Amino acid sequence: MTPPSANPVDVLIVGGGIGGLSAAYALAREGLRVRVLERAGAFGEVGAGLQIAPNCTRILHDYGLLDEVKSLGVLPRSMVMRDAVDGGELTRLDLADLERVYGFPYLVIHRSDLHGVFLRACRREGVDLVTDARVTGYENTSSGARVRLADGRADEGRIVIAADGLHSVARRLLIDDEPVSSSYVAYRAALPIEDAGRDVDLSEVSVHVGPRCHFVRYGLRGGEMLNQVAVFQSPKALAGEEDWGTPDELDSAFAATCPDVRSGIPLMWRDRWWRMYDRDPLMTWVHGNVALLGDAAHPPLQYMAQGAIMAIEDGWVLARHAAARRAGDGAIDWQGALAAYEAVRPEHCRRVLTTARAWGELWHLDGLPRLQRNALLRARDPYDYSFTDWIYGPTALTPEEEPPMFTPIPLDTADVSGLPGDTDAPAPAASSPRG
Repeated sequence: MTPPSANPVDVLIVGGGIGGLSAAYALAREGLRVRVLERAGAFGEVGAGLQIAPNCTRILHDYGLLDEVKSLGVLPRSMVMRDAVDGGELTRLDLADLERVYGFPYLVIHRSDLHGVFLRACRREGVDLVTDARVTGYENTSSGARVRLADGRADEGRIVIAADGLHSVARRLLIDDEPVSSSYVAYRAALPIEDAGRDVDLSEVSVHVGPRCHFVRYGLRGGEMLNQVAVFQSPKALAGEEDWGTPDELDSAFAATCPDVRSGIPLMWRDRWWRMYDRDPLMTWVHGNVALLGDAAHPPLQYMAQGAIMAIEDGWVLARHAAARRAGDGAIDWQGALAAYEAVRPEHCRRVLTTARAWGELWHLDGLPRLQRNALLRARDPYDYSFTDWIYGPTALTPEEEPPMFTPIPLDTADVSGLPGDTDAPAPAASSPRG
């Protein structure tokens, strides 16, 4: 490892997570000198599984990393959405056909495995990887940008990329905002499949959606592990209590769900949980020679499974624009590259953030709206990709390449006459997408 400021770099990246490392690799592949500053004592990731959709596996293929990622993950055959109360199937995606449509697969992988792929790739490209470097401030200089570290040191680069997460210090250069609590909390578990205590179909990504809760399940590491995510709205959070999302709330939230879901709840890790925050969309990501990337710019709620993917896309887009603006002497028009990056990425990520919020509302409906949602999803053609085209297609490099959004279907267009359930509750303003 090299101490900060020991030699100059073209790109200084703050944050050694998946976003920071993937951007470092993308830029180092273009022959740029790149340094990554990680606040922890070692590069690593916490958490469990990630879903990687075709818009990201397309980039992994471009990087020459897709085969390694596939070898570490699982290629499920289908994604199935079910009702968490009665267990009935609502809709599904044939993921083999999805790969035919978009040209690249949908896969699931342990977060630490994907992080390891990018870490090894960065080392092969000669990225300078620095640990124990907590950045506390950013400033522009006449020749680039500089960061200040907690131990009093400084480091600088021609540009600085802040991939410093939900609580980004660099974001304060652009806006004085705070994370937005959804009042939902996620419990996770990744365990050997033999510890599941029941037969689990690892050929599918399974999502059960229920009133104020949902449950996700799929395989990891070639089917050797089971990944589960249980998400619910916390009554304590709604009441303004500080200690919210606790295990007693987990058990209560899923008490009325179907046996398939309830059987997975005792397996959840109970010593840690993740409160779900996002931020309101931000359309300005660049401040002089400092640019935001990943969750620093666009932390989403997890319903679209696009958080890590958006960060990887950010780095790919920035590297493509930097390469396109390299002069004959190797110098890069960074202002042009950053302007092009900012022209396309904020709008795409705004769409993902706002859709994730709406999707979360849709998943967690109760009463009549739940019945209407279920009717619309059951009526969907499994091979209708009008909802996924805007997100799973090629990553846009310019605003003109950004595809149109899907057309929502209002919930109140669903015919639920004759269905059992609460048909007296008012329908919300939310609507169901076509996919």
